[in-house]
Amino acid sequence: MNWRPSASLQQLQKRAKIIQTIRHFFIDRGLLEVETPTLSQAGVTDIHLFCFKTNFIGPEISSAKQNCLGLPLYLQTSPEFHMKRLLSAGSGSIFQISKAYRNEESGRFHNPEFTLLEWYQVGFDHFLLMDEMDLLLQLVLNSETARRCTYQDAFLEVLNVDPLTANLKELKEAGSELNLGDVIDNETDKDTILQLLFCVAIEPVIALYKPCFIYNFPASQAALARISPDDPRVAERFEVYYKGIELANGFHELSDATEQLTRFQEDNRLRRLKGLEEMPIDQHFISSLKSLPDCAGVALGIDRLVMLATEQTHIDDVLSFTIKGA
Repeated sequence: MNWRPSASLQQLQKRAKIIQTIRHFFIDRGLLEVETPTLSQAGVTDIHLFCFKTNFIGPEISSAKQNCLGLPLYLQTSPEFHMKRLLSAGSGSIFQISKAYRNEESGRFHNPEFTLLEWYQVGFDHFLLMDEMDLLLQLVLNSETARRCTYQDAFLEVLNVDPLTANLKELKEAGSELNLGDVIDNETDKDTILQLLFCVAIEPVIALYKPCFIYNFPASQAALARISPDDPRVAERFEVYYKGIELANGFHELSDATEQLTRFQEDNRLRRLKGLEEMPIDQHFISSLKSLPDCAGVALGIDRLVMLATEQTHIDDVLSFTIKGA
């Protein structure tokens, strides 16, 4: 059996220096580095994310039923919920470099266990956070100043389709031209089709020569972001792409507990319709939103960033050990 690391030792040394650079970037800006749990009694409701699940059978479990079955725990897909609870408790601006887990197939850009950089700036909106992230990308990647493009304009530019007004038939016609008919013919969820079109047609071409921030996502894809007060059709959310790779996802953070709970409940409704497991909602997180300060936050994939910085073509080449060799 091949017991050796996936990445070369030289590559791992480069990775370590990049992480040191990132850590100093935030410390110099006065952010507090924090650590939060990777296990939680709640998972994530997003229909496109899948958590790893386990059972805790320790003596602390009190009820007879739980003693028999164990306490279900979920490995976190990001540290977001716990970090926002810290923000609500008055932590001020914070950052974290941590492991995260998503139960998806491994591939060129994904390992089920990966490293995330997540940070939150109190008093920032998503535009200020894009400014700061652009500086970080220039520092780590030696990249040009990033381009900014709305989600709507990206679709119009590449597919000549308006994602905010197009109906299902028009979106499916755009998919057929990309030979996606077999995949989307029976799909009834508009956002699922939009995400597929974006992934296949837009993501590979939108940021070939410098990073690109895509912002103003449809309100139906708001996730944990605020709806724009200027245009209720869109959310104050952005994603970052470079050389065909999705790097980060950021929000001007929603602080309305009632609205966030409604969104999670709608996610679970869609899960039921698709035959997926419903996920327990993190009520601690929901309660904490009532005290969340005005802030913006973003999660950035460290492994993909290191791939770009060191010109590697596969995530295996920047990890000490992958799921295949763990």
